[in-house]
Amino acid sequence: MSGFFADPNTLHPVLLPDGTPHRGTVFLKPALSHPRIEVGAYSYASAHHPPEDWAACLAPYLYPFSPERLAIGKFCQIASGVQFITASANHRHDGITTFPFMIFGGGDPAGRPSMPAPGRDTIVGHDVWIGSGATILPGAQIGNGVIIGAGAVVSGRVPSYSVVAGNPGRVVRTRFDDVTVVRLERLAWWDWPIDAILSAEAEICGGDINALEFLTPQND
Repeated sequence: MSGFFADPNTLHPVLLPDGTPHRGTVFLKPALSHPRIEVGAYSYASAHHPPEDWAACLAPYLYPFSPERLAIGKFCQIASGVQFITASANHRHDGITTFPFMIFGGGDPAGRPSMPAPGRDTIVGHDVWIGSGATILPGAQIGNGVIIGAGAVVSGRVPSYSVVAGNPGRVVRTRFDDVTVVRLERLAWWDWPIDAILSAEAEICGGDINALEFLTPQND
């Protein structure tokens, strides 16, 4: 095991061979200061063309005054081009028109007939890999250990440790059987101290859950 691992508060945690930081990859916790976004330690995002504002790049319709929030767990991996279309992007679609009259008339839009009701939070669990160009729709609830394929359009509730692909996004397979998923959720390795995680890197990245259970910090 390497003696060095990036601090979760490091903005650019990946170093190039010449020692300079790779500016296209950031740990999101230090990169974001948006009042409606919560993100766990070690979750990162990458971009081929690094933005000045990572919050606006990832969640362009989530405003400081939005009623909903975007919550992202620990150790998530977000590829270039991923967007979270949060509930503040919604228009009313239960009547005759979807046109947002309230944003063009000036003044407080609250209470205007064209103002949609507040939408649900968008929640991403721990250890979720979201592939390049994927779109996460308002109110999606993504479980732990999910893999979302490149270009997928994801809505609704996604079970933990499933693989989602396509438009609309569908569960194409599960990564583990139900019993193993329960064991993995109970282990919650993402909550371990980072030294314990790194010591168990082979078991976490491999498939031997019995060995991983033996290495849980309470068994040390």
